[in-house]
Amino acid sequence: MSTPNASIAAKLKQQLPKLQAHLQQAGWQINAIKIKVQVKRAIAKPEPVKQAVLTRSALSAFEELKNNLDASPQNAGLQAALARLLNRNQG
Repeated sequence: MSTPNASIAAKLKQQLPKLQAHLQQAGWQINAIKIKVQVKRAIAKPEPVKQAVLTRSALSAFEELKNNLDASPQNAGLQAALARLLNRNQG
């Protein structure tokens, strides 16, 4: 059995007799359990997502575009995307 860090390994070592007895009662033939700490490589933190800050004039241009598009099935996706963009950048 391997654990990601030493504190979990220590806690499991305390519980080994209970775990072994439970497994033996369940029909497993267990003589010993070894616990090893398995060190993983350091996980790189994900880089924050950069989001452009839109000016008021850009937002008003997007809103004007959304309002001036024909209400057709071809424009529905663009109108929905513009609505999401405007909602995200309110305030």
